[in-house]
Amino acid sequence: MNETEIATGERVTEGDLLVILRHSPHGSSWLREGLDTALVAAAFGQRVSLLFSGDGVLALLDGQQAGALGQKGTHGVIDMLAMYDIETLLVDAHALISRGLSTEDLLLPVSVVEGAALPKLLDQHRLVLNF
Repeated sequence: MNETEIATGERVTEGDLLVILRHSPHGSSWLREGLDTALVAAAFGQRVSLLFSGDGVLALLDGQQAGALGQKGTHGVIDMLAMYDIETLLVDAHALISRGLSTEDLLLPVSVVEGAALPKLLDQHRLVLNF
């Protein structure tokens, strides 16, 4: 298996699918659809990695409520990731910094990916989906 070293010196193992989550938890269904896609792929035996980028990092913050018009929150799905063996959770360093966040603000342990490591990360996955 190939691995990519990310900013913290950790290594990310090559996977079948990388799902990039760029949208906030509310305002559209993109984040929810990306998470659902990841769960379905994992249920069918795919090795799935998630990269939270842009406003997608907001999905990992504690204390979220349902959105406008009864839109469901994403915490229920995020809590199920480990049950589906989705353990590679990555966060774009720029997305955290630009929102004044750190990894301590997030619900789950994540690995931070610096911008220079992103192209290698994309190359390490057979399929990349952007949500």
